[in-house]
Amino acid sequence: MTSESKYCRNCGTPVTKKYCENCGQRTSVYKVSFKETIHDFIDAAFSLNGPLFITLKQLVVNPGIILREYLEGKRRKYYKPVAFFIITTVVYLVIRSAIGFDPFKDTVFEVESTQDGQLLTKARDFMLFNINNLLFILVFTLALFSKLFFYKRYSLAEYLAISFYLTGMNTLIITLNLFLVIGVGKEMKLLEILLMLVYFIYAMCSFLRTNKSVIIIKSFIVFILSYIAYVNLSFGVSYLIVLFQNS
Repeated sequence: MTSESKYCRNCGTPVTKKYCENCGQRTSVYKVSFKETIHDFIDAAFSLNGPLFITLKQLVVNPGIILREYLEGKRRKYYKPVAFFIITTVVYLVIRSAIGFDPFKDTVFEVESTQDGQLLTKARDFMLFNINNLLFILVFTLALFSKLFFYKRYSLAEYLAISFYLTGMNTLIITLNLFLVIGVGKEMKLLEILLMLVYFIYAMCSFLRTNKSVIIIKSFIVFILSYIAYVNLSFGVSYLIVLFQNS
């Protein structure tokens, strides 16, 4: 190792390996470059051994393990729940743009040609176009109703972390279902809701590991109430935004 790389550039600790034993920073750190930035992003997010793929695999195979371990303190092992939610949203937006999916295609919504009717139409259009940007509302409704129905188990903040993970999986289901909607028809939109309901029940049973029949019933109610609240709140937020833009 050269004399220039005997000390960590972050904390000043003497180093002999590729990573600092004190702070964990890579020792070969020099001037910031595009190559380094791209490498760090791929290494941290998309490496086959990286936390994103470990997190995704675990959420599919056995979501209960990742949810319990994350809440118990194993934070570095998995992709952060908020970051996971954000990256799945980005994937959805990129794929939707790449395949040219039009959320307004074959959508019929008749209203009176009044100012209120036009506002409702604009609110509907805003909600459809920004549906994944509004999924954060589903995160909060899932967390709230989960706390109400499973209140003794975890705090609201912990259910919020769980909801970010599960809503991220919902976004991936929506993303994959785009191809069916385009290939088969808009009636396939209902499939993504059904699949998310099944996944949510599966994840909660895997996570809580108690009386499965009770968990299934409660999870079903939690999801239905959360989704109804999400749709209504999303439309309400969309209406207020459109109303503000037209004022």
